[in-house]
Amino acid sequence: MRFFEGCTALVTGASSGLGSEFARQLAPLASCIVLVARRNDRLEELAASLHKLHPHLDLRIITTDLSIYDQRCALVDWLADEQIHVDFLVNNAGLGDHGDFASSDWNRIQSMLDVNIHSVTHLTHSLIGGMIVKGRAAILNVSSVAGFFPIPHMAVYAATKAYVTSFSEALGIELRPLGITVTALCPGPVPTEFFETASRPGDEDHKNHFRPPPAFSVSAAEAVKTGLLAVSNDRRRVVPNHLLALTTALALALPFFLLRRILTAKSASF
Repeated sequence: MRFFEGCTALVTGASSGLGSEFARQLAPLASCIVLVARRNDRLEELAASLHKLHPHLDLRIITTDLSIYDQRCALVDWLADEQIHVDFLVNNAGLGDHGDFASSDWNRIQSMLDVNIHSVTHLTHSLIGGMIVKGRAAILNVSSVAGFFPIPHMAVYAATKAYVTSFSEALGIELRPLGITVTALCPGPVPTEFFETASRPGDEDHKNHFRPPPAFSVSAAEAVKTGLLAVSNDRRRVVPNHLLALTTALALALPFFLLRRILTAKSASF
C-alpha cells in the first residue's frame, strides 16, 4: 500500500459502511483524511476513534449533503480555503431504491441521481485540476456489479452504477498518461446499511428478493482492501469476490436475449 503513504484523501459517505472502513484502512498511511457525510454525530465518533489510534493523522470532518449542488460547491470552496490538496478521492457515497419504478417516490429517485451520478461527476470535475498539477493521484469510484445489468425493481440504481463504471473507465483512459489512476470498485452484497435504506416502507416481505446469495457476499473490510489494492496496482475495475467476478463474466458473455429472459423470470418471482 505504499501508493497511499502520505496522501491526502477525501472519502464521501464516510459515516458508515464502506466509507468508514476506507477511513480506517487509510488512517495508518495517509497524512490527511477528509471525512464527508450528512451525519455529523457519526463523523465525530469515527474521527475520535481514529485519533486515538493515529494521533498524528490530520483528520477533518465536514457535514455535507452531496445531493445538494450548493453544498457540494461549499465543500469544494472549503477545501480551497483550507488549502487541502486532495490526491486520493474516494467517491463512496451512494443511495439505493428497491421496488417498481412506477410506484417510486420521485424525491427519492432524484436524490439517488444527485448522489450517485451528479456528486461523483461534480466532485471529480472540481478536484481533477489539482490532481493533474500534482501529477500523481488516484480516484476510486464505488460502483456495483448491479451496474453491469439492467435489474428490474432496481432500475434506476443499476443505471446509476452503470454510469459510474463507464465514467471511471473512460476517465481512466484520459488520465493515465497524466499519472492519475481511476478505479471502479464493483462489489456485490456487503453487510452494511444499504439494504435497509434501499427498502421502502412496507417492503419487509420482499427484502430477501434482492439480496444475492451469501456466497457472493464480502465483508466491508475485504471490499475496501481489494479496492485499495486495485488502485495501487492501477486496475480499472475490480469485483471483490472471485466467485461473483466469475459469475458476472459468464453472465455478460450470454447473448442478451437469454440474459433478458433470466432477468424476466427473476422479476416474475418478486
